[in-house]
Amino acid sequence: MNNPALQAIHVHPVKALRGHAPGEAVVEPWGLAGDRRWAVIDEAGKVVTQRQRPRLALAAAEPLPGGGIRLSAPGTDPLTVPVPDPAVTIPAKFPRQKVETVAADASASTWFSAYLGVDVTLVHLDDPATRRPIDDAPHALPGETVSLADAYPLLLTTQSSLDALNSLIAQGDHPDEGPLPMNRFRPNVVVAGTPPWAEDDWTRIAIGEVSFRVAKMCGRCVVTTTDQGTAERGKEPLRTLGRHRRFGDQLAFGQNLVPESRGTVRVGDPVRILG
Repeated sequence: MNNPALQAIHVHPVKALRGHAPGEAVVEPWGLAGDRRWAVIDEAGKVVTQRQRPRLALAAAEPLPGGGIRLSAPGTDPLTVPVPDPAVTIPAKFPRQKVETVAADASASTWFSAYLGVDVTLVHLDDPATRRPIDDAPHALPGETVSLADAYPLLLTTQSSLDALNSLIAQGDHPDEGPLPMNRFRPNVVVAGTPPWAEDDWTRIAIGEVSFRVAKMCGRCVVTTTDQGTAERGKEPLRTLGRHRRFGDQLAFGQNLVPESRGTVRVGDPVRILG
């Protein structure tokens, strides 16, 4: 097996939208710089993801200097959205938390509402250092914060584990649905050069100059069954994860990370297993 190295980086400026793959990214305490600082909420304030609206997979957000974004989606005109003035906040509701956010310019909400066919609002997380502590006892430590990601600052996957999963899918009930690409799992960092499922046993790692605490396995949901290029849903990988990767009530693929230091990670960086 080759020495472990960082194979890819993925940043998703708007939660649930298509991401982009830069060659490097700054690591902040709450996640990669620019990752999931924006989200869409419904009329009740609940965060909207591909769980409810799989067509979000077809929309994209390009990060712009200064923190703004450029939105695009099939059948729509692109829209540039600046960072909003944080004078007034509105709550974005997660399953166990309310997070104060700032509404984007009304044109952005109009754009998303027209695309999804339902009234929604685009919001921005103005202060990730204070707005949202990680709420996942006993796996979170005091003072740890997160962006508008589901639960943790970063998600790590490994190429070897995806290869192993695809081999299992090929032997299962829906082999025609495989092999699945890594974008089904929407990771932030992808590591190559490790044995399959080696990440299950990690507790601390370093990617280049930055160290991370491995908080817990990532339980997977229906989003993984959503083709990120068509927004159509199938049975996999949840059917195969249910047979081979069930841990309690979770079907696991990947590991949640919390940064222990700041710095920059780059594709090709060595990955060291610290514990």
